Amino acid sequence: MLSGWGRVFGPGREVCSEDIEALTNKATLTRGLARSYGDSSLPDARDGIVASTRLADRILSFDEGTGVVRAEAGFSLLQLNRTFWKRNFAAPVAPGTQFITLGGMVSADVHGKDHHATGGFGNHVSEMRMRLASGDIVTASRTENADLFKAAIGGMGLLGHILDVTFKMPKITSPWVAIETEKMPDLDSYLKGLKDAAKRFPFTMGWIDTLGATGKLGRGILMRGRWATAEEARPGVPQPLQRPGLPFVVPEFAISRLTVSAFNALYYGVHPSTMRRKIEHPETFFYPLDAIRHWNRVYGRRGFTQYQCVIPDAAGPEGVKSFVELLRKTGGSSMVSVIKDCGDEGEGMLSFPMRGTSVAADFPARDDVQMIVDTLNAHLIELGGRVYLAKDRYTRAADYRRMDKRVDAFLEVKRKYDPQGRLRSAQSARLELT
Repeated sequence: MLSGWGRVFGPGREVCSEDIEALTNKATLTRGLARSYGDSSLPDARDGIVASTRLADRILSFDEGTGVVRAEAGFSLLQLNRTFWKRNFAAPVAPGTQFITLGGMVSADVHGKDHHATGGFGNHVSEMRMRLASGDIVTASRTENADLFKAAIGGMGLLGHILDVTFKMPKITSPWVAIETEKMPDLDSYLKGLKDAAKRFPFTMGWIDTLGATGKLGRGILMRGRWATAEEARPGVPQPLQRPGLPFVVPEFAISRLTVSAFNALYYGVHPSTMRRKIEHPETFFYPLDAIRHWNRVYGRRGFTQYQCVIPDAAGPEGVKSFVELLRKTGGSSMVSVIKDCGDEGEGMLSFPMRGTSVAADFPARDDVQMIVDTLNAHLIELGGRVYLAKDRYTRAADYRRMDKRVDAFLEVKRKYDPQGRLRSAQSARLELT
């Protein structure tokens, strides 16, 4: 059995090799480090073959003058950081984990704390080599097979197997991060602070309390950052941090509305009332959850889902507040609730972000989770928003079509390059993206 990060399991078998061209020849799906939360990296049938790219992880070329790098699809963000931070280069986006591969970063068009400033990963990709469902290997770029290029960015691996990726990294002033953290007493204050921070900082995000009582709902910790200057930076290069692991699966009763409310109150309470400024290790700031290996075990045997959506600016702060209030009422207990800014919609045909506010909340995969997702999706559709496919596990096909009017255009390109529907996943079958 194969599994995703949310501890969702599926049929099929995984094959792995350093030879990515041979590896993908018969596969129906490709995946890297299996960090998608739902069923997007799982096949939809027992005879499905998943090509794991984790051993196909070589850098193929790098131009220090331009920051352009070409690497195999299995090259991870972790490897990228440890190779290039010391050379004062960084990834062009700052997602929440570094345990993802370049192929996955393209397929999900990953975004991060800097989306309002730099957009998604696809913005920085210039070219990729892909194996199509026919077996042919082609190059896709903005000038060659441009429709394939745009559909593959955010296309969840359904257009072809990505073999290697060419993209540009920015030069940074140092590999350390200058950050500010500030306590926000309620959601109104948080949202205002988030918008103000986006005007001054490339990295903005924060944690909020989605279970707080009236007047406290949405209180949180706003975080903003930038690369530290050479003068501000600590001496030397940031060394890899030690990562203790969670050695067992936590019993399901441990995550309840009561325990999550207590955690949220404690987390908010221990943060100083005054704004803090400091120079931070980049792993601590960018990837806080990576500090604990197997942290997904905290949600119990049945795992968890993350509901991540974007609410467009057109819905205004009231739209965000109404969504957070509904999240509280549905009982989606979440210790990890994050709100961040999103910039303009990317060129990827199914890319997730649009100009607006991203809300993400984790909750256990229990008997009522489908009802919670259905309820949240109904309100999200009214607000004009959509969900993030890399996190999704429960959205229904009809709801997704109502959220995203780009589906028909995407399917037209998919049928052009995969007329027999060979490239499939459990998610694509569920959402009728085949």
